[in-house]
Amino acid sequence: MAFGHLVSIPRSTSSINTVGGSCWKSKKFATYYYASSYETRALWQSNRNVTKEQSMKTCLQHNISKLHYKGTEGGSTTHHKIDKRSLINATSSAQSHESEPQAHEKSQNDSLESIKRALLVFLKFSRFYAFFGMMIPAGLSSSFLAVDNFSEISPILLVKGILQYMVPFFFTFQFIMGVNQVSDVEIDKINKPDLPLATGEYSFTFGVILVASSLLTSLGLAWMVGSKPLIWSIIVAAGLMAAYSINLPLLRWKRSTFLAVLSNAMSPLASFHIGPFLHMKTFVLKKAATFSRSMLVGCFVIGCLYTVISISKDLGDVEGDKAAGLKTLAIRLGVKQVFWLCISLIQMAYGIAITMGALSPVLWSKIVTVLTHVIMVLYVWNYAVNSVDLSSKDSLQSFHMFMFKLVTVESVLVLFVR
Repeated sequence: MAFGHLVSIPRSTSSINTVGGSCWKSKKFATYYYASSYETRALWQSNRNVTKEQSMKTCLQHNISKLHYKGTEGGSTTHHKIDKRSLINATSSAQSHESEPQAHEKSQNDSLESIKRALLVFLKFSRFYAFFGMMIPAGLSSSFLAVDNFSEISPILLVKGILQYMVPFFFTFQFIMGVNQVSDVEIDKINKPDLPLATGEYSFTFGVILVASSLLTSLGLAWMVGSKPLIWSIIVAAGLMAAYSINLPLLRWKRSTFLAVLSNAMSPLASFHIGPFLHMKTFVLKKAATFSRSMLVGCFVIGCLYTVISISKDLGDVEGDKAAGLKTLAIRLGVKQVFWLCISLIQMAYGIAITMGALSPVLWSKIVTVLTHVIMVLYVWNYAVNSVDLSSKDSLQSFHMFMFKLVTVESVLVLFVR
């Protein structure tokens, strides 16, 4: 810049002779301006050694100063546009550096939200809570009933035997839950509109693939374990629920009241009670398949409770079942009559448990069994009278879930039967 101004100063001899003082002043001004410009350059060069953030700010300020100076001194229009473009580019670069972390953070948040939504949808489809709510108390109880003397089995072997059964059957349970949803998409749009297939969160094809892969995985794991009771319990449970749900000739047992109750009662009884008991008794302990008194009482009482669960699950689904042309017991007899039939079956099951407890030769078992089941009779009656609204779908659904709690309690009480 300074060299351009020096060249523009007049150098003719006549000018020097005519206006000597003026020429001297012009030279002085040029020298002063050259020095000033040199100092500005030196200052800019020194500022390049500061940190990256300070250097960027200094560069921006320098570009602004250049624009202001050129506008005042009548600098070239082309240079002015170039400097303005440099300023815009520098500003955009600074903004992009600042926005990069924000964009990365937003991308991470979006990924986490997507994973969270996918997990929630899968939980609704698979219903993990139902598996662990039934398998842990019922499966553990049945496994313990198979052990006559805990001194004959190590804790490691006991845990290993329980896991050998629970892990493969976890995938069987996914099949049982899934095959019913795949077969009842249109019904679930009325009765259970929040399920993934009903909402469209899962496609029908994806649901079929998930269900089929669950069954194959469970059978493969059972074959690797080598336990015959495990393999047979998977076949029985999966077969009964497939026959109950799939709409094929001789299947779709839910259209028959008797077959629907039979399949829904026998499937969990085989899955969570008889299967774990025989697996622990014959495969882990290598003993004969003999049923103890406590196991027989437990199978009868819990079998009655599973029958009630099978009947009560249709109490809140009358509307959707009618639209699908199904003839459930709740549609045939009415909600009120079926509800009190369920209560009667529960009280009958507890009455049998009280009778068996009273006949026990062991005093402490007699006291515990009779007393606890009398308490359960009173508790269920009070719940039925004061807590169930037969006109409310939500209340009927709560009653159905209440039955699973009774199964859990009975799985514990049966351990005291002798």
